[in-house]
Amino acid sequence: MVKSLLKRMWFPLAFLGLTAQVPLHTPTPSPKSMSSGLEFGFKEGPGVFSPKNLVELKRPGAGVANNAGDLVLVPVSEYSFKDKKNKKSLVVTPIESSVNPLEIHLEKGGEAFWIQSRTLAHVVEGDVGLEIYALDITFEAASEGRAGVLATANAPVLIGKLPNKGATNFRYSTTSGVLVFSDYVYPDGNLTSVAEQDGAYETRGNSAYVYDKTFERQWDTWVGPKKVSLFSVRLHQDPDRKWVFDEQFTNLLQGTKHSSPVEPFGGTDDFDISRNHVVYTTKDPELDAAWHTKQNVYIVDIKGNSKPRELTSGEQGAVHSPVLNAQETKVAWLELDEDGYESDRAKIVIYDLEKDVRYTLTQGWDRSPDTLAFSKEGNFIYFTAGDEAKVKVFVLPVPPTPASSTTNPSLSKKYTTPVALTDSKAASGIQPLYTGRLLFSQSSLTSPNDVFVIRDLQRLEASILQSEEPIQFNSQAEQLTHLTESALQGTNLSSGESFWFKGALDKDVQGWALKPHGWKEGDEKKWPVVLLIHGGPQGAWEDQWSTRWNPNVFAQQGYFVIMINPTGSTTFGQEFTDAIAEDWGGKPFVDMQKGWKYALDAYPEIDADRAVAAGASWGGYAINWIQGHPEYNFNFKVFDSNYNGYSTDELFFFNHEWGGRFSPSNFVNNWSTPQLLIHGSKDYRLPETESIGAFHALQQLGVRSRLVVFPDENHWVLNHGNSLKWHYEVFRWFDEFVGEH
Repeated sequence: MVKSLLKRMWFPLAFLGLTAQVPLHTPTPSPKSMSSGLEFGFKEGPGVFSPKNLVELKRPGAGVANNAGDLVLVPVSEYSFKDKKNKKSLVVTPIESSVNPLEIHLEKGGEAFWIQSRTLAHVVEGDVGLEIYALDITFEAASEGRAGVLATANAPVLIGKLPNKGATNFRYSTTSGVLVFSDYVYPDGNLTSVAEQDGAYETRGNSAYVYDKTFERQWDTWVGPKKVSLFSVRLHQDPDRKWVFDEQFTNLLQGTKHSSPVEPFGGTDDFDISRNHVVYTTKDPELDAAWHTKQNVYIVDIKGNSKPRELTSGEQGAVHSPVLNAQETKVAWLELDEDGYESDRAKIVIYDLEKDVRYTLTQGWDRSPDTLAFSKEGNFIYFTAGDEAKVKVFVLPVPPTPASSTTNPSLSKKYTTPVALTDSKAASGIQPLYTGRLLFSQSSLTSPNDVFVIRDLQRLEASILQSEEPIQFNSQAEQLTHLTESALQGTNLSSGESFWFKGALDKDVQGWALKPHGWKEGDEKKWPVVLLIHGGPQGAWEDQWSTRWNPNVFAQQGYFVIMINPTGSTTFGQEFTDAIAEDWGGKPFVDMQKGWKYALDAYPEIDADRAVAAGASWGGYAINWIQGHPEYNFNFKVFDSNYNGYSTDELFFFNHEWGGRFSPSNFVNNWSTPQLLIHGSKDYRLPETESIGAFHALQQLGVRSRLVVFPDENHWVLNHGNSLKWHYEVFRWFDEFVGEH
């Protein structure tokens, strides 16, 4: 029998479905705990990584190499509270040279991408729409007796203009001289008349939104008359090497009812380009988007000389990450089987354009890839996938195409057993390069993104093809950038300790432990502890950096951090993920009880009488459910706002997951603990009425409560100042009840 894991009452803090709780010795708050005027400040100073340090730390994106494969571009943003400005820059780093990186400051912000191996395009806002500038780079590798050079060659040159300021997601084909991008247009699909139609819409004489079908709003935006589409335009050099921008924009989705990238999070990962084609994914236009996840894949001529042709079977669920090989003979994408289930297992599907045959490559592999990329030769496919709370890089050879389309082709093991190229941290932005190299970015619990390269992959690829048995990759990746190393020096961030225990149904369950700043072995019952519960519920605490929920920030403020990946978590196999559906109040809480007991037994330095917990989205639900169920022998009580699934934007989630059996609001009679509620008014995934209703109930019950509202935030707190305020409210709340006063 699991003994009581927490022996005191807990206070909840709900934020965007987030809840945190703190213990109190009696159901009636003491005079000290009723005071909200206690002085509080973050732990800061040399050697401490504080919330302010987190917000001001550089935020590197994924690196992108040029076509030559000798330079990599990394976009970086860095916020300054002193200047109250988010400064953006580009860092250009050699891949095969020791020449120092080049940092290019972008005073006007904007997006950048390669248009030649020595030329960047920089897109910034102009007086009317967007302006595209060409910026030449000079690069000479160091040689004997001669220093290398990496610098800008001259001032940026204006090479083109876009009519609207909403254009984004730029991809450029150097072989065809065509730029593809996305922008919002009205039903006529005309890019050049958007500004005029905007004016007419804004002066229509009323402010009503009228809907005959969903979505009426999504994520943080009310859906209006415009939708996103893909456009192409010629951008090339004339014989004198001057850039020519044709200004004839082709709507590649004209007349199709398609919208790509898929909102709210789709970007360049929702389409790919080659010399002659664009492949993209879109929601099925014949189905209601709010309760269907089904997406289709289409291929279209890059200049719009043909209508889009569907490549998917029509029997799939969601689709992600479509990619073309350089030879334009094959397309690959990630496909989920079940329409309406966004966390179904993703499988790699390959479509042979020459033979008109489609087949599933990873039908028997119990992991879900994230991103895909063909090798330069098109005979191997590289991808990332979560595996036991890490996001690794894998590779598979592309097999001979079957005679006919199939979801379960007969293939030898070498074609169905992915070879892992990394074994820790979290990889992203994979990009195969010439001469057997792979570029990728990687973050971890202790660092934001840096760029890495793996070499000598020809030898590995040859070994895979020659062997009928699985092989192991033994080489190491080389780190090319150190973008935040100096800022993090001396902070001693915890890399996390992975632990395993037996959970519900005797399944193996994984968790992480991060020791607090200043921890010393043998300091028994010295440290307060925070249990972090992830959202989703189909998500995971991974060996990955976060600017929103960063466990090291909690550890640096003096908390022993425990994170558990209970039933429903991803990266541990599809059965484990699926097992939470309609069982929200079941197996996950058996896992958390057993995991908590394991942590308290394994780490005697934890003071279990000074325990707090925090969770976002489903994590907030989880804490409220536990606190409403004293029969779990946790001995604490909390409140949860009513889970009103029909008010969310994505009904497919509610339809698939809920089941209706586990509503914490049914246990309102147990509410007795003070509660802090924080919510974003633009959160349409979990509307703010969830927290407002909770606040009203607590007030009427006479339970001490506080409501903090961010009118301009959605399901996440993204504004830098708001992020610091969020951290302040959370840690002030914790400190008031478990801090040392």
